[in-house]
Amino acid sequence: MQIVLVVSELGILCGTLTDGDIRRGLLKGLGLQSKIDEITHKQPLVAPRDMGREMVLQLMQANRVYQLPVVDAERRVVGLHLWGEILAPSSRENPMVIMAGGRGTRLRPHTENCPKPMLELHGKPMLEHIIERAKGDGFVNFFVSIQYLGSMIEDYFRNGQDWGVNIEYIREEIPLGTAGALSLMSPRTTMPFIVTNGDVMTDVHYSEILDFHIRHHASATMAVRQHEQQNPFGVVNTNGVEIVGFEEKPVYRSHINAGIYALNPECLDALSPGEYCDMPALFMRVQERNGYTIVYPMHEPWLDVGRPDDLALARGSHSNEHPVT
Repeated sequence: MQIVLVVSELGILCGTLTDGDIRRGLLKGLGLQSKIDEITHKQPLVAPRDMGREMVLQLMQANRVYQLPVVDAERRVVGLHLWGEILAPSSRENPMVIMAGGRGTRLRPHTENCPKPMLELHGKPMLEHIIERAKGDGFVNFFVSIQYLGSMIEDYFRNGQDWGVNIEYIREEIPLGTAGALSLMSPRTTMPFIVTNGDVMTDVHYSEILDFHIRHHASATMAVRQHEQQNPFGVVNTNGVEIVGFEEKPVYRSHINAGIYALNPECLDALSPGEYCDMPALFMRVQERNGYTIVYPMHEPWLDVGRPDDLALARGSHSNEHPVT
C-alpha cells in the first residue's frame, strides 16, 4: 500500500511514512539504519470517518495523495482510503428500484410511442444513463417497474447482462404511483435499498445517499433540493396598518422532493399489494408507524425530465457521463 501509519499505544495517529518519504530521506544522506522519526510526516492529511466518497476523491486529488488515513474524533485510526480502491467502488448487494412505468403525459407527443425513460439523451435512453451511473457506484442488482409500453424497456435491457448487472422487472397491471409498485417486489429485499424515478437525471452518487441513510439509522430517506423563487415585486411588511419594513424582491427558499429515496425493507410493510400509493404518502405511513424519516440535501446537478422544455435542456447538455452537467 506504500504507506505506514505511525500510531501511539492507544491507536492515535502520530504520523505517516510513505515510500516517497523514504526516497527523500535517502537523498538527504540518511541510511537504512536511520530512525524513521527523522522522516515521518507528523501532520498528515486525514479524513473523518463520515466523509463521503466524492469529497474524499476531491481531497486526495487536490493534495495529490494516494493514501488517506481515516480517523475518529479522538484521532484514532479507523481506516485507510486508497486511491485505486476508491476509484473503483466495491460491488453493493443493496438493490436499486427504478420507477419506469409512468405514461409521460406532459411529454407528448414524444411519449406517444415511447415510454418516457426510453427517450434518448446523447444516443442512449435516460434509463440507461441511470443504470450506468448506479453501476459506477457499485450497484449491480436492479428492479425496474414497468407499465406503460413496458415491453419496449424489457426488450431493450432484458436481464441486464449486456450492462454487467442483474435486472428484474416489477410489472404493474395498473398504475400504482411512485411507491405502490414496491409492494410487488419479488423476492422482497432484506437490506436497505435505493428508489429513483426513471426520469430524474442527476450527478448525485446513489451510494452516498444509501450510506447517509444507514449512518443516520433512518427508516426512510428522501433526497431533496433547495428551490429558490424570487418575488418580482418589492414586499411591504406591515403590522396592522403600520409599515414595519421593506424587502426588495425577496427570494423564498424551500426544499423540494428530488425523486430519489433510500428505504429500509420494513417500509414495505406499510404497503398493500397492488394498492396505489405515492412516495410522500408512504413516508407519512412510516412516520405513523414510529419510523425515523429524514432528508438528504442534494447539491449536485439535477433535472426532472417531465416537460418538453426539460427534455430539450437535457438533450442540449454536452456530457454523456453527466447528462445534466
